[in-house]
Amino acid sequence: MALYFITGSKNKVAEVQSVLPDIEQMEINLPEVQELDPHTILAAKLAEAQKHHKGEFIVEDTSLYFEGMNGLPGPFVKWFFEALGAGGLASLAEFYGGKATAKTLIGYADEKGEVQFFEGEMKGMIVQPRTPSGFGWDNIFVPEGYDKTFGELGPEIKNTISMRVQAARKLKEYLDTK
Repeated sequence: MALYFITGSKNKVAEVQSVLPDIEQMEINLPEVQELDPHTILAAKLAEAQKHHKGEFIVEDTSLYFEGMNGLPGPFVKWFFEALGAGGLASLAEFYGGKATAKTLIGYADEKGEVQFFEGEMKGMIVQPRTPSGFGWDNIFVPEGYDKTFGELGPEIKNTISMRVQAARKLKEYLDTK
């Protein structure tokens, strides 16, 4: 049976396919619950997906947590980024010292609707945009242990170290034992 990744982002699909090459992209416009807990967001998305299609699904939430902002922007980073842009988001992070943690949570639902979660995490720094390369906030996030942003590292390196890849590896381990 196929495993469907529900997302409109070909970049996210490419990252997950670096670990799970047989995953298939499915575009369904799912409502997104606004909530601080990404588990709640993903559980609601998976429940809604099962109303549209039968099968096994994954959805993901990638959040960015600034040290000093008590969990923000967290799962709201998409809206902060949309409102402020990369430079504004970087300026906000700088105000709070620039340290950040990026987390990806992948929610998986099997054909019976049973849900499991898999998380990847990277600590890093937020810097002013250095390159137009990458997607989302790739051009302002420098992962710990590196001196380049995800955008500067490019997909060849990012797709081997990112928090999304870490979460996908945990999902793969789980699927391999099923």
